[in-house]
Amino acid sequence: MTYLISACLLGCPCRYDGKSKPIPEDIRALLQADTLIPVCPECLGGLPTPRPPAEIVCGRVINREGRNVTKEYERGAQEVLRLARLYRADGVVLRDKSPSCGTRGIYDGSFTGTLCDGMGITAALLAREGILILDEHGTAP
Repeated sequence: MTYLISACLLGCPCRYDGKSKPIPEDIRALLQADTLIPVCPECLGGLPTPRPPAEIVCGRVINREGRNVTKEYERGAQEVLRLARLYRADGVVLRDKSPSCGTRGIYDGSFTGTLCDGMGITAALLAREGILILDEHGTAP
């Protein structure tokens, strides 16, 4: 099976803070026999690493500096969708809570660490297109 996976889960330091969030070993073991293709929607959308944190506010992605970065997030989501189709991916493993990859929860836009129900830009696009989405624990939304 082939999965696209958030690059930060494989140790790539591409998160907003220039760090990674490696996938838990139990999930990595489950995916060992599969083909994993690392992707970072934010990088694919043209954003630098590191970058100011961003959250979804009223359907737009706004970074902590007040800049609207929705277009970059949407561009990255479209690129992940294109890659999922190109590689005929069986699913995509995404990092929860991210404004790109959040599968069940995202930050509420207040930059206070408060979570709310919702999906990130990439996760929502993939879900609308019928692509299987899993979070970093292997759970579907």
